[in-house]
Amino acid sequence: MSETVSSTVANRSKFKMTTADIAVVAVSTALIAVCSWISIPLTVPITLQTFAVFAVAGLFGMKRGTLAVLVYLLLGGIGVPVLAGMTGGLDKIIGLTGGYLLGFVFIALIVGFVSDKFERKALPLLLAMLLGLAVCYAFGTAWFMFVYARTSGAVGLGTVLGWCVIPFIIPDCAKISCALVVSNRVGKYVKF
Repeated sequence: MSETVSSTVANRSKFKMTTADIAVVAVSTALIAVCSWISIPLTVPITLQTFAVFAVAGLFGMKRGTLAVLVYLLLGGIGVPVLAGMTGGLDKIIGLTGGYLLGFVFIALIVGFVSDKFERKALPLLLAMLLGLAVCYAFGTAWFMFVYARTSGAVGLGTVLGWCVIPFIIPDCAKISCALVVSNRVGKYVKF
């Protein structure tokens, strides 16, 4: 019985949040929100929220990065205007493009894990960011197709990729480059 209690206590201590962790999650959530408000007005507007997700996960690792993304999505889901265009609401999270927002969790998990495991080394972090982006695109595209089919009828994969992925590939690669630089340069000064 005492072994079970002590192993339970040991397992809980692994997930303990320090004051510094809470502060990092709060500041990271705010950074993601502010970056989502910065929009480059093109035919398809481009925001900096994916840059912030990459940078936060790369700098602060899996636990803190993923929690920041989850808090950001929770705030957006309950209506706080933290999402792109200073919007919020559950309809944004479960709507047509909500899968791409939920895909941020996969980015944070993948990039954060690699950041923790390889101590922010450039090549593994770059590969993790590219993989995270690919997973986000795949999840978001599948989500979009499912929601679109339920509300408007069937749509082809090529059409959805043309609407939701292809216009964002080059800007997202540029964001990855910037996030990689931030993770490496600023990461030297971040100690936990």
